Amino acid sequence: MKSPTIATRSLAALSLAAGLAAPAQAEDLRIGLIAPLTGSLAPVGKDMVNGFQMYLDQHSGKDAFGGATVTFSVEDNRGTGDAAVAKARKLVASDKVHVVVGGALASTGYALAPVSSAEKTVYIASIAAADDLTQRQAGQYPYLIRTGWSSSQTTHPLGQWACDQGYMTIATIAADSAFGYEQVGGFQKAFEGCGGRIIQKIWAPPGSKDFGPDIATIKPEAGALFSVMVGPMARQFPRQLRRAGNKTPIIGGGTSYDEFALPSMGRAVIGDVSALPYSAALETPKNEAFVKAYRSKYDKMPSSFSETSYTTAQLIDEVMRQSGGSWPGAEKFIATMATLKIDAVRGPLAFDELRNPVQNVYIRQVERKRMFGSRKTELWNTVIKTYLAVSQFWTYGKDAFLAQPVYSRDYPPCRYCE
Repeated sequence: MKSPTIATRSLAALSLAAGLAAPAQAEDLRIGLIAPLTGSLAPVGKDMVNGFQMYLDQHSGKDAFGGATVTFSVEDNRGTGDAAVAKARKLVASDKVHVVVGGALASTGYALAPVSSAEKTVYIASIAAADDLTQRQAGQYPYLIRTGWSSSQTTHPLGQWACDQGYMTIATIAADSAFGYEQVGGFQKAFEGCGGRIIQKIWAPPGSKDFGPDIATIKPEAGALFSVMVGPMARQFPRQLRRAGNKTPIIGGGTSYDEFALPSMGRAVIGDVSALPYSAALETPKNEAFVKAYRSKYDKMPSSFSETSYTTAQLIDEVMRQSGGSWPGAEKFIATMATLKIDAVRGPLAFDELRNPVQNVYIRQVERKRMFGSRKTELWNTVIKTYLAVSQFWTYGKDAFLAQPVYSRDYPPCRYCE
């Protein structure tokens, strides 16, 4: 039998050979990654590809993936759901992939999930955080499993943390999108559940560049701002807020301060707080090794998008090892992955019964310092508190949580807004 190898195609080769699938082999595993490689979310998409590719490059021995040959195809969806659907169908029909991974926006996840059911093809929602994919709609998508995090999973503990710091009144400003609604919803439910009050909600169109009109309306009685920014919005909002003279503390959703943008955000964000299941400043041997390897390979700090793609590849590797390198079929693949418990770069990871990760959520504060042998001071998301083994249902219990509506623009209602 031939020696198993990892076969990958570079982005340049993909662009030259668009639409051409690698010939099938006896022990092939074909994986298709959908990411926004052009447009405003291109830095996110690049990190997604980098993380997955680094895992493949590091695990090319004969035992990796159970000895299967991995063909890794990448498709650019330009950050839109329609393009993601078209690319997914192409990957299934032309490239004959076993697994579709990716989609960055929550809306993209909602668009891709029905394709997985129609095509009976595994869809790993590695980045798309859309809550209901692994909640009320989970039964509709038997070929879907999430390896990242659900939108409100990180903001429930952040709302509790805000209460514990003594904040009583908070205004929110977030991207006017499914992701924004779900992040705000989780924060509001937890914050108001422990006695706080959300006194204002501001919704900014995705891709906003000028926050001046919104900043002018922020209520002065707000003790803090909860912000959810996506893509380039993350760089613009805090800078414009501080230039306007507003010194209100910012508590942000993780994408507001993710490492894809953090190094270029400047002193305006020092002290700002956010929450995610990953931080490049996580002080564990596994993460230190990951950060050093990633920086050596790509000359940049890894983001949560990098780590999630890396961990997704690790989970696929483990499933294929258990199947002896043979494709087990979509149903068995999902069932096997759902039983895994691994020590990921981010920390311990397992899955709940609806196939969403149960994992640590880290409260991070932006600091300028040296870490992991860096020669200069840089902005890092220092971990200041860890919530262990956080479920997507927080402390509410699955049945009680699923009995409420999905978080939306209008739910929870803003009882304290005037």
